[in-house]
Amino acid sequence: MTGNMYWKLAVASLVVTWAVVNLIPFRDTPFEEYIVQEATAHEEEFLDLIDRAQANVDAQEQPSVFMAMKRIAAEEDVDISRFFPHITLERGLVNIERRNDVLMAELLRRSQPKLQRGLDLRGGVAFILRAGEPDEDVDPRRREDQLNQAIEIIRSRADGLGVAEPVIRPVGTNRIEVQLPGLTTRDNPDAASELQRPALLEFSLVHRELNPRATPEDDHPPNYRVLSLERYDDEGRVQEIPYFVHRIPEMTGESVSNAFASMGEMTGGYEVILEFTSEGGRRFADLTRRIAEENRRTNTIGQLAIVLDGELYSAPTVREEIRGGRASITGRFTQREAEELANVLNNPLDLPLELEEMYEVGPTLAEDSIRQGVNAALFGAILVIAFMLVYYMFAGVVACITLGLNLVIILGVLSSLGATLTLPGIAGIVLTMGIAVDANILIFERIREELKLGKKIKTALTAGYEKALSAIVDANITTLLTAGILIYFGSGPVKGFGVTLAIGVFTSMFGALIISRFFLELMVNSGFLKKLSMLCILRDSKIDFLQYRKPAFMASWLIVAMGIGVIAYKGDRIYGIDFAGGDELLIQFEERLPTAEIERIASQENLGEVLPVYQSMIGEDRETLRLQTEFDRAGEVFGALEAAFPDAGLTVVGENRIGPAVGQEIQRNAIIAIGVALIGILLYVALRFEMGYGVGAVVAVVHDLLMVIGIFVLSGRQLSAPMVAAILMVAGYSINDTIVAFDRMREELGLDPNSSLKDIINKSINRVLPRTIITSVTTLLATTSLFVFGGGVINDFSFTFIVGILTGTFSSIFIASPIFFWWHKGDRRHVEERKDVLPNYEWSSTTKAAR
Repeated sequence: MTGNMYWKLAVASLVVTWAVVNLIPFRDTPFEEYIVQEATAHEEEFLDLIDRAQANVDAQEQPSVFMAMKRIAAEEDVDISRFFPHITLERGLVNIERRNDVLMAELLRRSQPKLQRGLDLRGGVAFILRAGEPDEDVDPRRREDQLNQAIEIIRSRADGLGVAEPVIRPVGTNRIEVQLPGLTTRDNPDAASELQRPALLEFSLVHRELNPRATPEDDHPPNYRVLSLERYDDEGRVQEIPYFVHRIPEMTGESVSNAFASMGEMTGGYEVILEFTSEGGRRFADLTRRIAEENRRTNTIGQLAIVLDGELYSAPTVREEIRGGRASITGRFTQREAEELANVLNNPLDLPLELEEMYEVGPTLAEDSIRQGVNAALFGAILVIAFMLVYYMFAGVVACITLGLNLVIILGVLSSLGATLTLPGIAGIVLTMGIAVDANILIFERIREELKLGKKIKTALTAGYEKALSAIVDANITTLLTAGILIYFGSGPVKGFGVTLAIGVFTSMFGALIISRFFLELMVNSGFLKKLSMLCILRDSKIDFLQYRKPAFMASWLIVAMGIGVIAYKGDRIYGIDFAGGDELLIQFEERLPTAEIERIASQENLGEVLPVYQSMIGEDRETLRLQTEFDRAGEVFGALEAAFPDAGLTVVGENRIGPAVGQEIQRNAIIAIGVALIGILLYVALRFEMGYGVGAVVAVVHDLLMVIGIFVLSGRQLSAPMVAAILMVAGYSINDTIVAFDRMREELGLDPNSSLKDIINKSINRVLPRTIITSVTTLLATTSLFVFGGGVINDFSFTFIVGILTGTFSSIFIASPIFFWWHKGDRRHVEERKDVLPNYEWSSTTKAAR
């Protein structure tokens, strides 16, 4: 192997190993089994502790071994870390109870896979947060705005990167429902605490002279309250230090622009760093200056209390004016505690919320639907692999190996980000596999062209990669630009899709340019591969595509207009429950109804969208059926179920109106993100290519988005949350296809100085046509499998992408290319005058050579 190959092997091995490590463990291990396996010291004593914990669970004193162990350890002052000497805890955990909390949380985390299954596959924990009753003089609109703002703040706390897939929606006028996947209340009874926390941060003065311990209650100073600071002594015992803290704060959290966790240099643990706004920095400097001046005047040392939600976190002394716009909250935090506190401070709640009820929810999809969807995804992946093996033969083997490693890397990155895997997410990954093959296809087709010119396989391999590089880089940078804008401007699932799209871009480029190239170079340089055989379609096609540009252009925009007309006619009826909200029934039963049967009856009776979920209240053994329907259709649905299951003993015990899971904030951010992305695409393509290319690319993307949404609505389907990702995925596919065609046009303009612009465009499209068809076929194989064999939301998801594939292929030929042609009035000189690099004419090359 050459030195160039060694570094490819080293980098690929490191990345794949890192991804695999992030995926371990692959499945859940029951907590009680896991800790028995992990305990390596004082084993008899530990097994006795486990037995007693299990006895507590059997006696229904505690919901799980996890909670029972924590309770026994707290009551008997047991240091659980003695049983796990191989697990290193953070410095500063001298208090046994806190050390046990951190250790148990770490053991629980290690017993579970990092890549959790979503609410649709596994269920999770849910709770209702209730806002206090509003004052009579509060404007109802203001109250609604506060509730919507609280929803977005909770979403930011629960799902910062948009990949955790929670469900957060309003219920009624003053409640918020939060569903978190992959959690159980048996081991996470405090799951709601960090989400409902107001995070009211205050900076207040501490009384200089008086101490609460030495001051009788009657002599407490007015406008001061007693707050205690908890500290641990060297033996880990809690000590409380009381202070008189002024009730009126000098500054609040409004002056803080950012908070983040950092290792404390002096405290031995983590602390939270606060960065002030420019105005906040000035106010903090002024405040500390006044304290320092008072120090000199009274010959005392002043303190500044940092209070969060009424709890004193620190009371540092202030000796001089503090500039620089920073402060810190100390308190021997663990890393996790510091990160959670920083997250809360970055997303403070103006509306106090109380935990009203908490329950566990089962999978939103029936077992049959889950099995059907997973099998469809697997079959789709098998079809893609089989096609690549048959069509590209040995090169197809390399592509499939690359694809498998690419999949491992994608899952590894998602796992490292704490992502949640849903059934639409699995479908999306399968589609990503189909798209990821595109880079390999582009390279293989370029290698084929070089081999046709009579080059040896080693030279053809190098030339193929070099000539495909610009198309791969430009297409992926454009897609990456779109992903970055979605991450920056989007929220919730839109932001999550941006993150996933960016991961897909990097992994597909890494797979094509590093992994597959290493394998091919290894086979060629070793002499094992002397010939690269492939099948071929459309050999040397010469179709005049621009001849049909006008009828094709008009017909496609006519379909778009029809779709827009239907959308305008239907109005809000195009939205499903995720977008529009609906009614919710709580139903008790004597006989459990299969969710698949409920969905079948709803479809058979044309009752619209119906989402059945089973829940169990904390402390109760029985389940309740939560039935979500479209507005004002709950009665019809319940009547149909009563008629279909007369012996089930169905009784309605509650009814609510639920708001949308994809709220107006997410919708607005999605529209802004798409708008900015289109501007970004226009600017990048205009700078990298030329303005005509940029205009053609943007018009093609807009056309594809409108076409997909229009046909989706024309088919009688309703928009749901997964459709956001599917529609955005179409945009990524569309721009990728268009850039590949434009890159070839730019190249042909340089290579062929004598042909007209029309001939150049037709030649370029014909040259990339095999790649376009093969990429479309591989993606369609995966998508069609999901469409045929997958049900429910998977069917909608795949239908959207089938339309997107066909539309994206069509638009790169009959929308983007004609727009480019018309922009330059059919004259290639108009293009060359505006190009940053003029084409290299043969006569100029000859002249230079002669010189």
